Amino acid sequence: MDVKSAFPNGFIEEEVYVRQPPGFESARFPDRVYKLRKALYGLKQAPRAWYARLKSFLLKFGFVMGSVDKTLFLLSRGGDILIVQIYIDDIIFGGSSHALVSSFAEQMSRKFEMSLMGELQFFLGLQIKQGFEGTFVHQAKYTRDILKKFNMDDSKPMTTPMSTNTALDADEDGEAVDQKEFRGMIGSLLYLTATRPDIQFAVCLCARYQASPRTSHRQAGLWYSSGSSLFLRGFSDADHAGCRIDRKSTSGTCQLLGTSLVSWSSRKQASVSLSTTEAEYIAAASCCSQLLWMKATLSDFGLRFGKIPLLVDSTSAISVAKNPVLHSRTKHIDVRFHFLRDHYEKGDIDLVHVASENQLADIFTKPLEFGAFVRLRGELGLQVEGVDNALIKGEIESQWTGLIALLV
Repeated sequence: MDVKSAFPNGFIEEEVYVRQPPGFESARFPDRVYKLRKALYGLKQAPRAWYARLKSFLLKFGFVMGSVDKTLFLLSRGGDILIVQIYIDDIIFGGSSHALVSSFAEQMSRKFEMSLMGELQFFLGLQIKQGFEGTFVHQAKYTRDILKKFNMDDSKPMTTPMSTNTALDADEDGEAVDQKEFRGMIGSLLYLTATRPDIQFAVCLCARYQASPRTSHRQAGLWYSSGSSLFLRGFSDADHAGCRIDRKSTSGTCQLLGTSLVSWSSRKQASVSLSTTEAEYIAAASCCSQLLWMKATLSDFGLRFGKIPLLVDSTSAISVAKNPVLHSRTKHIDVRFHFLRDHYEKGDIDLVHVASENQLADIFTKPLEFGAFVRLRGELGLQVEGVDNALIKGEIESQWTGLIALLV
């Protein structure tokens, strides 16, 4: 559902005064100062005031606010549950009882002026297809729009986002390109990574050169099965000293709920790692942090987890995390990364070794050859082999065709 004119529904507590703009004075609205009681668009207090009123209404209705995500509200009635997620004036809701869902929609319509938009199909640029077998989230329309925006409608498909031989640097002597257009491309592609984790590394690598882009930098849908079991696990990997400019490493992490990819990251580390072990250790700490956040969030949905497996392909990094003695090899590592060891000892996570060829996070750390790229992309849920849905397969193909031309 969508709230019409959401911000004016909020009440402001501060004393705020406004004056009519020049040229708008009339006998009915003379040139004088007015004291506001309700929020207006343009006031910095407006979003907070609207959220406060909506939160108050939901809590009185019987909802409980999420312990981690404060825009998540849950209502339990008997054995049924109703889940409400808020994004400013857009509200996604669903539940296990049709009566509970209908009652909530009716109460909201009485309190606020609403537009009930029916089953979730489109949200913030994401297209959602729901079926008995599962849910498919994609950005086919958005992809076509950005290709058209940058005059690449007729671009040819690529097999991988980036060649394994590609190594970008500052290229100070290279030909400069339009900085505004380059940043527009990067911004558009960064939003596309919400459903296309397979281009995450390539986009983030190119994003590092937005301050002074060169020609060389410009040349350089997820399936959620309804049958997947609900177990949480994480993968972490690192490309040691992968950046040719400052020799910093790149951390790649991903978190899966069953077979469904729900969170991922490709990020250059803040400090220079002196060894592969240190780079892998820092990446694992980042993954651990995300897993703990997800564990706390999922507890609001009634999902409880014991030790969460964190799969790392570096036995030395695992040894450092399991060793209670801070020996000389790790004294220089920032203290904030050692919380990984603390949570291992508490039993929150279980560090497990995984073979490098089965390390799913590898796709977020460096360019891969075609075979490895396709295999890992499939294991992340970006291929729907075995799903008898021609429409979904068509959407994937239409997204991929010409997409990476924005980078190459």
